[in-house]
Amino acid sequence: MNRILKHFDLARDQEPLADVTDNINTAVVFRGTNLWILVFATFIASLGLNVNSTAVVIGAMLISPLMGPIIGFGFGIAINDASLLKKAAANFGFAIAASLGTSTLYFLITPLSDASSEMLARTSPNIYDVLIALFGGAAGFLAVSSKQKGNVIPGVAIATALMPPLCTAGYGLATLNMTFLGGAAYLFLINTVFIALSTLVMAKILRFRAKPNAGRDAFATPILAAIVIATALPSVYFGYDLVVQNRFRKQAKVFVDREAVFPNDFLLKRSIDPEKREITLVFGGDPITQEAIDKVISKLPEYGLADTKLQILQGFAYVQDTKDIDNAREEQQRLAAVIATQGGRIKELDAKIAETNEIAEAKKIAETKMEDDDLSRQVLAEIKVQYPRVQSCAVGAMTEQGETEAKNLWVAIITSERQLRSADRQKIENWLKIRLKADTVAVQYKVA
Repeated sequence: MNRILKHFDLARDQEPLADVTDNINTAVVFRGTNLWILVFATFIASLGLNVNSTAVVIGAMLISPLMGPIIGFGFGIAINDASLLKKAAANFGFAIAASLGTSTLYFLITPLSDASSEMLARTSPNIYDVLIALFGGAAGFLAVSSKQKGNVIPGVAIATALMPPLCTAGYGLATLNMTFLGGAAYLFLINTVFIALSTLVMAKILRFRAKPNAGRDAFATPILAAIVIATALPSVYFGYDLVVQNRFRKQAKVFVDREAVFPNDFLLKRSIDPEKREITLVFGGDPITQEAIDKVISKLPEYGLADTKLQILQGFAYVQDTKDIDNAREEQQRLAAVIATQGGRIKELDAKIAETNEIAEAKKIAETKMEDDDLSRQVLAEIKVQYPRVQSCAVGAMTEQGETEAKNLWVAIITSERQLRSADRQKIENWLKIRLKADTVAVQYKVA
């Protein structure tokens, strides 16, 4: 057992107190090189957040010197060094002001004003961020106080992510978006408090002695405990909320896969909103009856989703209601009456068409084209419900003549603003088969 415990012994790798103190005092100060590195790291992080580049954001975290004064906080409290604590506080405040000013200035002048997913990831901290800061800070201080530093500090800088939330707060200031400012500032506070706390705890574990004749404690324990508790409590709530939302997503997916199944229909889109507790499903194919929808809704309580709102939409369903058909027939009759008023001109043309088989065939082709045009307009309107980027659609029937027999085929040409994904193409082709009641539909895709 003792042999195993020796592997965890930290004393043999520990730097002398004087060396550790000197290293921390140097890292605390933001002047000259350290200050310029901080400014450059802020610009790099802001650029990475702005263009949504994870690699650039990681690079900024690696070169940022922000962790120095935070470790100085914790170490100053651990060894009861009031002068180190004051120096860390002053430099940390200056570093925050410099970083916020730099990032705010950048986001005021950049032409890219949309919030990226990298920014959004820094606005919703929870209890897991507290744990990351705790273990990251502990590893960081071990590296500072050890003779074998290795590559721990860069890894801790990436894990605890001090610079990105500070730059996201700058974006919130520049755009007056209080949600971004508040969420990012809270994440930065979590990282600061718990990196300092883990530094304090590790310094006590390593038995760094307090300064002699230091007088009363540099930082009272009740104040420290109050700060830690006040910082952690909201994150516990947000962490619980995250767990609840993940559980809702999981149950909703199981429910949709098992219960939301309709004959001759396929699921085009699934949207799950844990915050509003809503599930929205878009189906293509035959119209779904209200009775079938009600039956699916009745299954929600069996999956712990009793208070969930289920909305079922039919993106490609075409009208088959009797009333709508009657309205369409009335409109058709009205149009026929308008055409009939043209009188002799149409009759004259009909007489000429009837004179020869070729002209009769031309009329048949023209009528077929009109039907195809109407069908194309209907299909386009239905497709655009789900795929607004589709610009045009041409649908028609043709005959493929072989040596021994002729085969009827359906052909569709779909033009969109940009290339459709393979999954979207497959969904459209499956729907066209149902819509046109055809076994095979040859679809050609074009980009405008």
